[in-house]
Amino acid sequence: MDFTHFDAKGDAHMVDVSQKPMTHRVALAQGRILMAKSTLDLIKQGQAKKGDVLGVARIAGIQGAKKTSDLIPLCHPLYLTRVALEWTWVEEEAENLFGLQCQVQAETVGSTGVEMEALTAVQVALLTVYDMCKAVDRAMVMTSVYLLEKQGGRSGSYKAN
Repeated sequence: MDFTHFDAKGDAHMVDVSQKPMTHRVALAQGRILMAKSTLDLIKQGQAKKGDVLGVARIAGIQGAKKTSDLIPLCHPLYLTRVALEWTWVEEEAENLFGLQCQVQAETVGSTGVEMEALTAVQVALLTVYDMCKAVDRAMVMTSVYLLEKQGGRSGSYKAN
């Protein structure tokens, strides 16, 4: 399989999607931010000094999805029909793992996929959690950001193992 963002000479270019059919496309991505238990407790209790960490990070993630083509040089600007972001608490006492898992579903009806929008939304949401909590925990770690699944388009469906 060839990389699609390079022409025959090897120069980077924006892929021509004008001949691709308009189809419903969905992408689901996720990632985690790990932190000290005390930091997670502050978020859970709504006591972070900067306010509602999860609410602000949800909006930031949605904004990130909408701005993906401004951040990724060869990404097409998309008309997003839906961006949904969900948080799950990560609390594995035995392994001393605490934090949040962010999962984003992005959708469009268009001629190119929404994988980059879902992945960008996850990263921006996690970065926002970091920004809002860094005063109490600079050792937070963002990890395991990946595409869970995608549907639609010429290449069909994909589901991570």
